[in-house]
Amino acid sequence: MNTDVMPEEVHDAMTFEKPILEAENVTIRYVDQPAVRDVSLSIAANKITAIIGPSGCGKSTLLRAFNRMNDFIPEANMSGHILYLGEDLYSKNTDPVEVRRRIGMVFQKPNPFPKSISRNVSWGPSINGYAGESSERVEKSLRKAALWDEVKDRLNDSATGLSGGQQQRLCIARALAMEPEIILMDEPCSALDPVSTSRIEDLMLELKEHYTIVIVTHNMQQAARVSDYTAFLENGNLIEYGETDQVFTRPAQKRTEEYVTGRFG
Repeated sequence: MNTDVMPEEVHDAMTFEKPILEAENVTIRYVDQPAVRDVSLSIAANKITAIIGPSGCGKSTLLRAFNRMNDFIPEANMSGHILYLGEDLYSKNTDPVEVRRRIGMVFQKPNPFPKSISRNVSWGPSINGYAGESSERVEKSLRKAALWDEVKDRLNDSATGLSGGQQQRLCIARALAMEPEIILMDEPCSALDPVSTSRIEDLMLELKEHYTIVIVTHNMQQAARVSDYTAFLENGNLIEYGETDQVFTRPAQKRTEEYVTGRFG
């Protein structure tokens, strides 16, 4: 474990006047084992923030905390605060279902429902009381996910017949159909080929015009290509957080330099 970085040095490294999302002294444990240790950081709106670090460092655990997905893990417990537009996501008055509507999630492996392409996109809004025109919401979401032209003539076909890259873009469209403000992506390209990965990366760059994106990735090149800010975690500790160019080319911490240059991890 790196011990030469005091938490306050890291936490003060990157702040924003009006962050859309904030973690304040967040510690997450599975039973008694800490996975995230006293992490504080701010997420800027309409930017892409990458969370990097070696396997088991707490990246995905922290990401899931941003929309309360860890609620589904009985042994997980959290201390500290996570604020969305200044409101505590874990307060007793906060509806976790509404949290997940505003802060969507795209997982590592594409997970389309065993339903039609159209129904995959319309299902979420329909069970959440959307009373508008379903076909319009489907088309709008598929267009935003750069998938409409490829599937518009087979919307009633099973989503499981799509290629891996198309399935992942469908899952992005499914998240967009809920009209979130933040999209969390947990290694969304790790199961995809290079061509599909490139399309997802291009899509992320387009989406940040209207959404805030937080991505967990093991791919250093991907983080460097798409993100505006990068947070480096090791052993659950936030080692460094800053503008991506600075983190990759002029890291403030030796441990960050060792990681991004491939000396470990």
